[in-house]
Amino acid sequence: MIKFLKNIGPGPLVAAAFIGPGTVTLCTLAGVNFGYALLWAMMLSVIATIVLQEMSARLGVVTQKGLSKVIREEIKSPFIKSIVLVLILSAIVIGNAAYEAGNISGGALGVKALFGSTELYILGREIDVWPIIIGSIAFAVLYIGNYKVIEKALVFMVILMSLAFLVTAIITKPNVLEVVTGMLVPKFPEKSILTIIGLIGTTVVPYNIFLHASLAKTKWKSKEDLAYARKDTVIAVILGGVVSICIIITASTVPFQEINNAADLALGLQPLFGDFAKYFLAIGLFSAGITSAITAPLAAAYVASGCFGWQNNLKSKKFRTVWVFILFLGVGFSSIGFKSIEIIKFAQVANGLLLPVIVGILIWIMNKSSVLGKYKNSNLQNVFGFIILGITLFLGAKTILKVFNVI
Repeated sequence: MIKFLKNIGPGPLVAAAFIGPGTVTLCTLAGVNFGYALLWAMMLSVIATIVLQEMSARLGVVTQKGLSKVIREEIKSPFIKSIVLVLILSAIVIGNAAYEAGNISGGALGVKALFGSTELYILGREIDVWPIIIGSIAFAVLYIGNYKVIEKALVFMVILMSLAFLVTAIITKPNVLEVVTGMLVPKFPEKSILTIIGLIGTTVVPYNIFLHASLAKTKWKSKEDLAYARKDTVIAVILGGVVSICIIITASTVPFQEINNAADLALGLQPLFGDFAKYFLAIGLFSAGITSAITAPLAAAYVASGCFGWQNNLKSKKFRTVWVFILFLGVGFSSIGFKSIEIIKFAQVANGLLLPVIVGILIWIMNKSSVLGKYKNSNLQNVFGFIILGITLFLGAKTILKVFNVI
């Protein structure tokens, strides 16, 4: 057990990355609007995430390289390489810059539910103080530039977040039989398709695939550590899935009303289940926001380093420049009062559309003997990989048709 605990690593960081305010928001809306009907989509997302993140971790441990660096080395055509790297940089770096405001705003919503709003007036503009405080905490953790410090900080926050949401769900006393049925029986309620795509897109996160490979090579240096990497991945992703399911269950118990985020949900729970439910949910939302506020800039910096061939050093100037830019952008937009809910919803659907490209590239890399040798994908792993690719393509096509009102 002690040896296993010492080998806990990137898994909780990956869970911290996908359980952000976007996940909390979409799970809240899924529960409020559809009850337990979409729990199956979350179960599917967890299975898909385990499959893809295991591939990513295996790539990092075996090659001791990040995914973006492997892609840069393996694509021989300069033209195709340029297109792919631009696509990756656009999807991950620019995308994470857009997410960061939502991450920080989400964390701030949790604090506000506990302590209320705090504003300052600077040059005639109202500035929210909480995003600046959250951004400062994230900056401090990242600036230290020590993987073990980042790991321990995020593991603590993930445990706190998990307990908060789990306790909240238990307080609401859900119908266990209905919960199990919702997990195992797929249903497509009217107007639910975008929510289903969002749930998958917010759990199977493209930037996590890049982040996991980079962190795995930092944590483990030997191929003999693959067993620990797999256990770490499976346990952490399941834990993240449990958190998401708990949020859906909690939101399902609230009578339908105007609920746009988890802070509204916290206030909605108060008259039904008392202050404790409100406090636990607010703590969970704060933890989700601050963990994602740390991992999103970190992932973008790793991706940029791999794409441009920079040294993967947490303390290097180029590496720091990327995450500082994304973090400061997020703090700025969040502080001036950007409406986070619509941005988060749009970003999660966009993630679902971008995912097939990233999944396709990962499967291609994982089948190259020149890269992984005997550790390349097995036939069974490829079957699961292509099923996941097919699902993401199908849901992406449905989204496009939905946007243009074809269906």
